[in-house]
Amino acid sequence: MRVPNSVVLPVGTHVDCCQEQEVAEKTHDIMARITAMLAERKSNLAHFIDNLEGSEEPKFYVDQWEKLKEMESCTLTILNLVAVNCTDHRDIKKLEATILEHVKNEELFPEVVRVLPPVYRQVEAAIVDIAQSEEVADHGMMDLQYLLSKLSQREHLASLGRELLQDILQYLHRIGLVVWYEEIKHLESTVFLQPTFLITMFKLLVRHCLVQQLESIS
Repeated sequence: MRVPNSVVLPVGTHVDCCQEQEVAEKTHDIMARITAMLAERKSNLAHFIDNLEGSEEPKFYVDQWEKLKEMESCTLTILNLVAVNCTDHRDIKKLEATILEHVKNEELFPEVVRVLPPVYRQVEAAIVDIAQSEEVADHGMMDLQYLLSKLSQREHLASLGRELLQDILQYLHRIGLVVWYEEIKHLESTVFLQPTFLITMFKLLVRHCLVQQLESIS
């Protein structure tokens, strides 16, 4: 909701636990809840903005007003929910095909037709090569400066600078090849070359039955 022109694809899992009629009903219910949530958000933002504009000293709240106006201008496109059975490989392929179909939609993603500079592809290929090398640990965590030094050792990337690398990492983060939390101070100097490792860690740590599992340990 804070990212301009966001596109969200809701995915409903555990279809195998529902009857066919239930899937249709739940899909309709989820989409209705999302629509209601967005309408409430729009209403709340308008209410907060009106309150600030109607205050006795509106000049004291300029920063808050600008932030709210910025949030109000962020459009959010919600696509139709995709219901999948995660235990069925065919459903996973169906989800993959749906995602690719949407991503290729130039109306949803105008930048999909943008031509990237050759250096972007060169750095991407080099990072894939580094991530797959034996010297990189399974967790794939690497210091940003060390990554730059490794890339600069390659003849065609010898002139690669830190600023350009950061621009490229932003792109690679957006497409999911790496994970780079540039906005988090304690993580801004760390690049995760193996995003799947983070997913595995999150699955271990963030789960609905974690409390019960911990309580069951004597």
